[in-house]
Amino acid sequence: MRCPFCSCIDTRVIDSRLVGEGEQIRRRRECSECKERFTTYENAELNFPRVIKSDGRREAFMEEKLRAGITRALEKRPVEMERVEVAVARVKRKLRGSGEREVKSRKLGDWVMEELRTMDQVAYVRFASVYRSFEDVRAFLEEIERLENELPPELRRSQMNLLPSDQDES
Repeated sequence: MRCPFCSCIDTRVIDSRLVGEGEQIRRRRECSECKERFTTYENAELNFPRVIKSDGRREAFMEEKLRAGITRALEKRPVEMERVEVAVARVKRKLRGSGEREVKSRKLGDWVMEELRTMDQVAYVRFASVYRSFEDVRAFLEEIERLENELPPELRRSQMNLLPSDQDES
């Protein structure tokens, strides 16, 4: 590794440790010439499958687009960015684990919806409304009712109800 201060090629690793979920290594290095220290990050370079869009176009998977979509759905919601990063990492893991060269954007969207469903119901419905192109209010209500009925009890207790229950009306 070339020193960013003096361009000397001879540097040595002083310390290495895993970062995040173990998908990156942080290395502290020292230049043997100028004795300056600097940090490098090492990632495994993996090829993600290409994404087949709904109109048939194919494009490279872009982590930034994935993160932006999740973040947009969670805008002004009480969810920590750490949970967003964990969700992005899980979707990427599923994408790599698919073993496919190409993955339909629909499948990618389904994985995102699974993640949002456990994080925040409002964000889930926001994402679903765009992703599934709801045509009217009835489609919204059907999705909300489906979400309310299928949500596991432990998640139901931790999130606010989307539809008023019979008890709320009395």
